[in-house]
Amino acid sequence: MTAVEFLYYLGYTAKKRHSLSKQKRLPRKVISIGNLTLGGTGKTPAAIAVAEEAKKRGYRPVILTRGYRGKAKGPCLVSDGSSVLLSVEEAGDEPVVMAGRLKGVPVVKSADRHEGGLFAMQQPWGDDPDLLFILDDGFQHWRLSKDIDIVLVDGQDPFGNRKMLPVGPLRGPLAELKDADILVITKARNEALALELHKINKDASVFYATHEVTDIRKADGTVAASSLLKGVKVLAFCGIANPASFKKTLSHLGCGIVELKQYRDHYRYVREDISGLEEKGKRLGAEFLLTTEKDMVKIRELKCVPRNLLSIEIGFSIAKSFYNEVFKLLAL
Repeated sequence: MTAVEFLYYLGYTAKKRHSLSKQKRLPRKVISIGNLTLGGTGKTPAAIAVAEEAKKRGYRPVILTRGYRGKAKGPCLVSDGSSVLLSVEEAGDEPVVMAGRLKGVPVVKSADRHEGGLFAMQQPWGDDPDLLFILDDGFQHWRLSKDIDIVLVDGQDPFGNRKMLPVGPLRGPLAELKDADILVITKARNEALALELHKINKDASVFYATHEVTDIRKADGTVAASSLLKGVKVLAFCGIANPASFKKTLSHLGCGIVELKQYRDHYRYVREDISGLEEKGKRLGAEFLLTTEKDMVKIRELKCVPRNLLSIEIGFSIAKSFYNEVFKLLAL
């Protein structure tokens, strides 16, 4: 451990100890979905998938999210389950994606997730006995007691250089994985990683999940045929934590990438960015501009969506036994 890592670790442990001493519990069950690294494991598609499965099993799920970079203060509704009520600037990009995809599932933004849960219970649907909270990016949110901690690990690049912030991608030491109830390896079937995870946490079940394209959407929001991109030149761009994963997804669609423009994660586009991409696409002979759903929600709010811009929506695919395990633990 480097000196800089050690200083980070001291702050990390102090924050965890203080948060646990102030920990509160909500009067309904809480499922947390998180990771140990900085982004890129697919938490948002996983939260959407768990919420949809919870609905099928008779629960009334509500997403609790911090709303990273969203400017709205205090507990607030990103969605009431039927309409998206906040902009990306107010809520953050990932909450707006979840709010747009999930029908019948409210999304609540609150830095303090306990406060957010109590706020949710004051809503017209809040006294439902089947209410279930799904905590987005909650592995390091120790101030709220959780019934199940699901931790996602990228099967392609699990821990980077295995160093903690600020010299590596780890938010905490690998030993923190002992706190997980369920571990999910995403994006690749990495059996060596599964063995390592089992050594760290012998009590947690380990599952494999894939992230697959569920829809390709046109500028007007309508769904396009997947065959639309086969053999076609595209200029791709994204502002996500793992652009390499996006590139791999595009290669599976059979399109020809003339260029992949990368922006920092959660990048806020301006009109000049989009006009510049349009011009470059024309110059390079690209028939379409192609981006992620997370980027598209921000571009739509600029009111300057190019007619040839497409976005891809990603779904979380995992064995039914994973959901059976989740809801079996929830019932204990």
